[in-house]
Amino acid sequence: MKCVAIKGAKELSPAMITDPVSKNDSVVIKVNKCGICGSDIHYWVSGQPATLVMGHEFCGTVIESGSRTDIKVGDRVTALPISPCGKCEACLSNNPQYCPETWTYAVGLSLTNPGAYAEKTSIRSDMVIKVPDEVTDDEAAMVEPTAVALHAVNLASINEKSSVLVIGGGIIGQLSAMLAKKKGVSYVAMAEANELRGEKAVLLGSADEFFNAKDEKFLEKVMAHNSYGYDVVIDCCGNSACVSNALMCGKPNATIVLVGVSMEPISIPSILAVTKEQKLFGAIAYTKEEFIECLKMIEKKEIDVKKYIDDIVPLEKVQNAFERLTSGNDNAIKILIDPSL
Repeated sequence: MKCVAIKGAKELSPAMITDPVSKNDSVVIKVNKCGICGSDIHYWVSGQPATLVMGHEFCGTVIESGSRTDIKVGDRVTALPISPCGKCEACLSNNPQYCPETWTYAVGLSLTNPGAYAEKTSIRSDMVIKVPDEVTDDEAAMVEPTAVALHAVNLASINEKSSVLVIGGGIIGQLSAMLAKKKGVSYVAMAEANELRGEKAVLLGSADEFFNAKDEKFLEKVMAHNSYGYDVVIDCCGNSACVSNALMCGKPNATIVLVGVSMEPISIPSILAVTKEQKLFGAIAYTKEEFIECLKMIEKKEIDVKKYIDDIVPLEKVQNAFERLTSGNDNAIKILIDPSL
């Protein structure tokens, strides 16, 4: 079958791999839609691991139902792409995102389990969730990133009185801002280096105000609305400058949630977190309950995730989509892949 695999640094290439089969009672699906994720971009930039077929945000149609008796061939499904052991302390406390094995065989994140940048993929049966008729394929492919954002917002313990700053206007930042507003927050600010994305956040209603992170007077401007600092800062970038800004913009006793990932060590002014007694949380993935909650919110039309989808491309144009998302001069937030195009 056709797929797209990592060839080298910032280089993807079309390839042919063997069709997946049901192993260990896994569910095999025909991929309908798959999202390009920020973590995929990290792999793409590094060019490692070579030959990896990415894609862990997806919706598909069941070809083989494996051990699942509650789903049948032809059903539409999505899934948590993770591979928790189910036996450790993390799994038993309903926090599979902490399990040491969670990412070992994750779909689209490991060489052993090719992901949905392909015509078909195979998924662990207990991670598969049926998609309601009210949810489109496009929306179902957005459940996974929405769950990442919901987990970050939940860690922040946001309420209607919180002042919130989101750093980074990619899809996780946009969704985090949107979900913060759903919690009743009256003012959400967004910091973003790509002016087009920042302006789009306000246009789409994710944020109330945008601040250009490249502006020499950025700190002065972003603090003008909350001179004492923000109650909650959610960083969706992960580099030294952004995490440092998060600490500087957070008020004393603020909650700082670090969602963005840096593949290299970063340097930050930790004295700010100490002297202001800020609470720092790392945020990784989501719980199964949060994933299901996001699917239900989309089903009930409580949130609109379609507005963040800018384009849908075939496998042959995935390389171009990555270049567009990382150009810094394009307002694209989310691009989906449709292997059938």
